Amino acid sequence: MNYPADLKYTKNDEWIRADGKSAAMGVSDFAQHQLSDVVFVEVTAAVGDHLDAGAAYASVESVKAAADVYAPASGTVTEINAALADTPELVNSDPYGAAWMIRITLDDPTQLDGLLDAAAYEAFCKEREA
Repeated sequence: MNYPADLKYTKNDEWIRADGKSAAMGVSDFAQHQLSDVVFVEVTAAVGDHLDAGAAYASVESVKAAADVYAPASGTVTEINAALADTPELVNSDPYGAAWMIRITLDDPTQLDGLLDAAAYEAFCKEREA
């Protein structure tokens, strides 16, 4: 598994990468591994929508299961990764790069302080694998 140190994580297996007040988000390597082969991604949020932390903004379907994706922090949607509609398998091959799902302008960047860092998220994932 891959746990990039520049990200923050949720216990629902989402990640967020912030650069000032701008942030990209998606699902973790652990999540895509659990889902198996992703066959469909639907981002239900639209540009301009305001999301509260914990609000569902997308769904991911695989050959094994379907899962909602939740916002790790509050903010306004500025961009949606349209490529995922045609190439949902990016979630499996590049969960932290090409498979980002949305970008937002954060309401309050200090919200990220309450999320897991890479070491804590890796430990959380290993507990669930045991």
